[in-house]
Amino acid sequence: MPSNITRRRFIETTSLGTAGALASTDTTLATGFPKNETLRIGVIGCGGRATYSLMPKAASLPNTKIVALCDVYKAHLRRAKKRLGDQSKDVQLETGKHEELLALKNLDAVIIATPDHWHVPLSIAACQAGKDVYVEKPLTHDLAEGKALISAQNKHRRVLQVGTQQRSMPQFEKVKKLIDEGKIGKVHKVHMSWNRNFLPFRGKGQRNINVSEFDWKRFLGNAPDQKFDPYKAIGSWRWFWDFGAGILGDLMVHWLDAVNWILKLGLPSNAVTIGDHFATQGVWETPDTIQTLMQYSKEKLQIHFEGTFVNQHEKAGVTFMGTEGSIYADRGRFELYPEPRSKFKTEQFIPGKNVKGADFDLDGTLLHIKNWVECIHTREKPIAPAEAGVMASDAAHIANKALKSS
Repeated sequence: MPSNITRRRFIETTSLGTAGALASTDTTLATGFPKNETLRIGVIGCGGRATYSLMPKAASLPNTKIVALCDVYKAHLRRAKKRLGDQSKDVQLETGKHEELLALKNLDAVIIATPDHWHVPLSIAACQAGKDVYVEKPLTHDLAEGKALISAQNKHRRVLQVGTQQRSMPQFEKVKKLIDEGKIGKVHKVHMSWNRNFLPFRGKGQRNINVSEFDWKRFLGNAPDQKFDPYKAIGSWRWFWDFGAGILGDLMVHWLDAVNWILKLGLPSNAVTIGDHFATQGVWETPDTIQTLMQYSKEKLQIHFEGTFVNQHEKAGVTFMGTEGSIYADRGRFELYPEPRSKFKTEQFIPGKNVKGADFDLDGTLLHIKNWVECIHTREKPIAPAEAGVMASDAAHIANKALKSS
């Protein structure tokens, strides 16, 4: 990824509107990392996302090696190392304790792909240890966490990239350019959806977990003490408030971060949310079907998100609705539709596989990790720094609070 693209992204990212304590006070990063030196990365949280996507993609980049693995479940460690294949010879540490991984002197960076409630504590610890960070979304698990993380990122001059990979996808770059140029006029409404039709029910997806290999106490971290539950432990923690943030934190945050970036938004001034358990009553704590309406009074904008696990109509996409036209975008395309009186023409761009609304299409994750690695070398701000991750996560927390208070 050429450095001029990174600089442009840096300028765009730091021009985003921020609110109060979310504003960055120090954008100076540490000395550059020579491109001809091997970047040594550790992985904390070796579940499916890390093992089958983040880790192999990072390891595929030139002069980049995975040298340490950390997980509370020993079976995950074995699977992750096996997944590396011939590159597994580079792994010098396999541990269940993140402190041991972060203490490695020859470790340059970490990928954090744990449950949500561990994202901020681990990211802060990594920054304090002098490691650059790639951390999955949602960045925060609570509204109170963001300020300390932004402070740690800036104080220790770390390159921290949040895993909202839409910012690195070419179709979203084009959407931003079109909207900046006024091709759809003033945007007053945005519609976002993420609809699926499958449910990981209790028991159906349970693994035969050897409890002696699972460090449940460490998994809990700052969460309330509770009895070991294999359903929560493997994969389905997202649907329980102690560990995740439901559909809004897991899925809406992806689109909302892209919208924040494109429209230069801060936090919503108001939110109204409804949710139901149509298929998961007594199983999930978070709703399986949810809608939220967020109002941005200053920007004269409304944003609506709807998501469900009981029907896949409209699947996953975001539509920007302006006075001169609308732009639909997803993980493989964008389509511009002018209003009848508009002087602009219909256009589209499909860099993906032309499967509208697909959960996974164009490999934005690889592009996003490339941007992170490039910024580690140049010491420029990545395209999705902590400030952006906090903004998107906090909006989801505000919407979830509206749900709980309704």
